[in-house]
Amino acid sequence: MRLVVATRNPHKLDELEQVLGDELARLSPLDDRHELPPETGETFAENALIKARAAHELTGEPSIADDSGIEAAALGGRPGVRSARYAGEGATDEQNLERLIRELEPLDDRRVAYVCVLAHVDERGEEHLFEGRCEGILAPEPRGSGGFGYDPAFVPDDTGIDDSRTMAELRPAEKHGISHRGRAARALARHLSRRAEARRR
Repeated sequence: MRLVVATRNPHKLDELEQVLGDELARLSPLDDRHELPPETGETFAENALIKARAAHELTGEPSIADDSGIEAAALGGRPGVRSARYAGEGATDEQNLERLIRELEPLDDRRVAYVCVLAHVDERGEEHLFEGRCEGILAPEPRGSGGFGYDPAFVPDDTGIDDSRTMAELRPAEKHGISHRGRAARALARHLSRRAEARRR
């Protein structure tokens, strides 16, 4: 099955490919000539659906899109859907992370959660949503060279209380096993597998 992925982010596409693989779906990024609508939703689900619907309408093919970000408990869930532009429109990953570290610095609560919602619009136009979460704390300074976004300061709970590595310090397989996007993608994979099995019956 071919799935059009409504993203311009090569990191996201790579992570989805590593979880879904060619066995379930062949992922193709949306052609550069197609413009995606602005992400005007108030939730990750709304933004993911905006992009997946647009890709489906533009191509006529089954499409997926994700919206994801980081939520800080002490900031009432910010940056949330504004994670990619937290330091302003056109901000770099480093600038966004620097702002979040600065805002949490004087606060006692450094709990954060990565959230990802994957939207799937199938060949009939039916819509499905899959959510993944990864809980952790934000380190006071970035460490590691892997990952992207807020990974250099995100210390996940899943690796254990004695493991202080950030997402950017984990091996790719370790990260995909616990990440918000990995969890959402595995939920999508289970859905696609059930559909494929049903068609074979």
